[in-house]
Formats: sequence, C-alpha cells, structure tokens
Amino acid sequence: MARKDRHVSETPATAWLREHGIAFSEHPYEYVEHGGTAESARQLGVDEHAVVKTLVMQDDKGEPLVVLMHGDRQVSTKNLARAIGAKSVQPCSPEAAQRHSGYLVGGTSPFGLRKAMPVVVEASVLELPRVHINGGRRGYLVGIAPAVLVDHLAARVVRCAL
Repeated sequence: MARKDRHVSETPATAWLREHGIAFSEHPYEYVEHGGTAESARQLGVDEHAVVKTLVMQDDKGEPLVVLMHGDRQVSTKNLARAIGAKSVQPCSPEAAQRHSGYLVGGTSPFGLRKAMPVVVEASVLELPRVHINGGRRGYLVGIAPAVLVDHLAARVVRCAL
C-alpha cells in the first residue's frame, strides 16, 4: 500500500528538479522486487500508461542513452535504432546502467544522472497531461508535466513503442 505520509529524503533527481525550479509531486510506494511499473501504478492508483520507465540502453558503438517509455509498453529497439541513426540498440547490463546513471536499477531517474547521456522519449508520452517517473530511488516516483522532459532534458522525441 502506498505510504503518502512517509518522508522521502533528497535524491540527486529531486535536487536536480529543485535546482531547475521544476514543480513536482512526491509519490512513495512500497518497492517490490521485479514488480515494475505495474506494481507502482497499482499501489499509487494511477494508470500504468502514465508511469514512465527510465531505461539505460546502448547503441552499436557502446554509447549509452536514456530511453523514456510508457510503463505498459515495450521499446522497439529496431525503430529506436532507426530513429537515432544507429545500427542497433540494446539494453545495458544492470551493472553498466548503474555505472552510467549512478542509480540502482529500479530506481533510475533521468534527472541528476552521474554521466551526461542523450535522452530519448516516446512521442506519445508527451500527449499525457501528467506523468509519474522515478525520483531517484526504488519505491519513489515524482509527478511532473511531460513537457519537462523536452524543455529541461532536451529529450529527442521518437516513436519506438511496441
């Protein structure tokens, strides 16, 4: 069950959001190993389509990138590669994702990354009125306007959802 009264300490992601003057709401929930966005959406009582997962992937040259996708959709790596001009794209190993982002898998946020990486967002995410995205810790989402992803992260808009 979601714990709305629980205090959540600052993360690199929330520090980044505050530093950039971005309004956000906090949504802690009980993290469940391998529960994914379906579990967080269930606990918070929100549509999984509006929960955006942060995926660290790499292109055929081994260069990392962040992909933002609806919780209830998958990434077409073929369409993503075509959209970014790469031969191929694949998920990073959990260890590589953590090394690049500075976050544990399951707690990866596109804000406050350890290493600057290109960010790609599924176009239909921007059609939503509000999204919930990881706030930099397992069991913690933040609610933001989707325009923040393009306006403040300079996310490249692509169509790569399956």
